[in-house]
Amino acid sequence: MIFNPRKLIKSFSFACKGLKTVICSQQNFQVHIAVACVVIASGVFFKLTAGEWCLIVLTITLVLAMETLNTAIEKLVDFISPGFHPQAGAVKDISAAAVLITAIAAVIIGLIIFLPKLL
Repeated sequence: MIFNPRKLIKSFSFACKGLKTVICSQQNFQVHIAVACVVIASGVFFKLTAGEWCLIVLTITLVLAMETLNTAIEKLVDFISPGFHPQAGAVKDISAAAVLITAIAAVIIGLIIFLPKLL
């Protein structure tokens, strides 16, 4: 296999197109971005340690990645099953639950890191 920079650039352009789609079309993603900005600003204000920053960056990345996967799953389900079907609804609900679980974990991590700094 030979390295092909054109294929690499093309794959990055597809990924950027997907990211733009999620940012522009998904209100929940926009909310996650806004919250991430507040968390980052708070981290700068409270002068987080390197370890705390690693946890914050990892947590933000995980929530955004899960929201992106949720969007992909929802779009795929809508394509495969354009009409209402209980199983299609269940798949979408379960996918959304994965985002919720991740967001709850992010809140808990945020509380563990920031609550002692506020007290």
